[in-house]
Amino acid sequence: MPRAGAIAIAETTGARAGRIASRPAWLSTRLAAWFAEEVAGRRLFPWAAVAFGAGVVLYFAAEREPWLPAPLFATLVCMGLAALALRRERLAAYRAAVALAFLFAGFSVAALRTLWVAAPVIERPWNGKVTGFVETMDLREGSARLVLRLASAEGLAEAARPQRVRVIVRGRPDFTSGASIGLTARLLPPPRASEPGGYDFARDAWFQRIGAVGNGVSRPVPVAALDVPWMASFNAWVDRGRNALTERIATAIGGANGAVAAALVTGKRGLIPEATNEALRAAGIYHVVSISGLHMVLAAGLMLWILRALLALSPTMALTQPIKRWAAGFAMVGAVAYDVFSGSEVATERALVMVLIMLGAVLFGRPAFSMRNLAIAALVVMLREPVTVLGPSFQMSFAAVAAMIAAFEKRGAAGFFGMKHDGPPGLLNRAGFMVWAAVVTTLIASLATDPYATFHFHRISSYGLVGNVLAIPLVEFVVMPFGALGLLASAFGLDGPCWWVMGLGVSGMMIVAEWVAGLAGSTRMIPAFGAGALLLMTLGLLWITLWQTPLRWLGVPFAVAGAALALTSARPDLMIDRQGGTLAYRAADGRLAVLNARGNFFGVSQWLTADADARPARDPALQGNGLCDVGGCTGTLRDGRVIALILDPRNVAEDCSRADIVVTRLWLNGTCKGPSLIVDGEHLLKYGASEFRFSATGTASLRSARAPQLDRPWSPAPRILVQNDPPVAASSSPQEETYEPQ
Repeated sequence: MPRAGAIAIAETTGARAGRIASRPAWLSTRLAAWFAEEVAGRRLFPWAAVAFGAGVVLYFAAEREPWLPAPLFATLVCMGLAALALRRERLAAYRAAVALAFLFAGFSVAALRTLWVAAPVIERPWNGKVTGFVETMDLREGSARLVLRLASAEGLAEAARPQRVRVIVRGRPDFTSGASIGLTARLLPPPRASEPGGYDFARDAWFQRIGAVGNGVSRPVPVAALDVPWMASFNAWVDRGRNALTERIATAIGGANGAVAAALVTGKRGLIPEATNEALRAAGIYHVVSISGLHMVLAAGLMLWILRALLALSPTMALTQPIKRWAAGFAMVGAVAYDVFSGSEVATERALVMVLIMLGAVLFGRPAFSMRNLAIAALVVMLREPVTVLGPSFQMSFAAVAAMIAAFEKRGAAGFFGMKHDGPPGLLNRAGFMVWAAVVTTLIASLATDPYATFHFHRISSYGLVGNVLAIPLVEFVVMPFGALGLLASAFGLDGPCWWVMGLGVSGMMIVAEWVAGLAGSTRMIPAFGAGALLLMTLGLLWITLWQTPLRWLGVPFAVAGAALALTSARPDLMIDRQGGTLAYRAADGRLAVLNARGNFFGVSQWLTADADARPARDPALQGNGLCDVGGCTGTLRDGRVIALILDPRNVAEDCSRADIVVTRLWLNGTCKGPSLIVDGEHLLKYGASEFRFSATGTASLRSARAPQLDRPWSPAPRILVQNDPPVAASSSPQEETYEPQ
């Protein structure tokens, strides 16, 4: 090669190498500049709420109750290190120390809350007479669900008596909230998760001081008035008013529409038929019947607008006084009253905190719709009820609001949608803007909340965008305004016309819901996936929404990785309930077959939903190739192995000799030698509900609802009470009761 050509090639190669070598330096410079811009824009504060929430999650992930002084001391140490780093102007160390301080603070608050709400929980099924004060009553078709504050329980010492129990009584009670009653009840410990990774009702019951659930065996009878704290009496008075208004609205409008309208005003959803609930879910608008952000914003906004309009009737006052701030203060008081009246559920309280912070910002002349305010709201909610971090209500609501703030906060909603202010918009322009805004906000909220909806409920609405665009205007402009007017007019006995108009709006909403639900593929079911996938998607969402610079797009790989992991999760081949009386296995057709479904219809419905199977739990075809008699059941897995479910001790010898897999709630104590896999009472006591996946060679991998070392107040370490008890009859547990995450 000529020397000149070699020199040219060398120069070109050197230039390329220089450019490649300079890229990391350029990238680090840009990242540093973007981060500096985020710091200057005060975008680090929302991450304090994230760190606090991470501490809460770590507390609930612990296998045993921590030694409380440890996280408290760690919090103080990190605060001290932060102060020292700030004094020495070491900003990186200061930020790291502050983040750790918030993390340990979240851990500490969760531990303190657990101690604060501690109350007795029964350890085993119990029958007997109880007397108690009716704190709340939720009416249903043909029954009512009561929360009783116990005053006595026959045969239970005061130290072992639950503070509250939740029982279902048949028929329509002839008493109201606030009554003192006695009845014979069949009580059970609050149920734990029916599947690994599933909803743990026992944990939520602990934080509500509910120590037992069950059914009323006898008809409740009145007893002498019980002495209860004033707060319990006040809550019962509020609940009594809610039930009275619920019946008034449901009767005035009638049918399923009346039940939906009542739920929209009072938050009492027990009268809504399940078919109506399913239509609302399939249409993606079930959120309207849960009093949360939409209702709270509409209620507070209506109160603010009414008072401000009335004050503006006086030109002098409008020009000389801060009537907007006065109206904001009035709306804050009204929002608190609305929260109290609607039952102060998790979603409602979260919405209240957010609305109060926004109205407080208006009161003090600060921007109301900001990520900083959202972070403050999250911190307040977590300080009051740390356990809500684990629930879908907290996760979905804050995810949706964070996504919308991230989209709108720089240019505002009008700027985001391209609205111009060079003249008054016409009616068609306004209508077009509202439709376009509804489409975009629904898309943003859906993208943010779908990971949590699929994780907790294993389903999403395919046409939720259509349902929301068509139904939400009816809710905002007809249903809720006339519901609010009806609530005010009810004090004067003039509410009838308001409920009639509200009923028309609800009827239109339900027409939309039923039409959307009837479309082919309206509901997409997603198989269950692990918490690791959700964690990756959450990290991606936080990174995208909390930053404003191009730094945010570094969160996309995390979100994509989480989604990929979720979509490729392996399904279990064998699922066993925590009592060992019901199981599901993967049959030759790839779908689940169920043995002894009648032993646990609720658990079976959870398994089917988690497997993206739309069949109902009572479908006779679920048994597949299985055979059952009074002593147990047998079935054949897709790999040809035989599985036996033993319910009667007399079947042990026969089934152990012919089955490859044996499942029973009995303690076999090493007497069953033949099967390759044995799940007996000892296993169930240690692990709870269990799932197995089988490799091509037949090797089993276990995933369980509890770890053997787990010892938490709501899930204490197992103690051997009885061995070889007969299986609990299906009628002994409240099998028609549902335990849904909040």
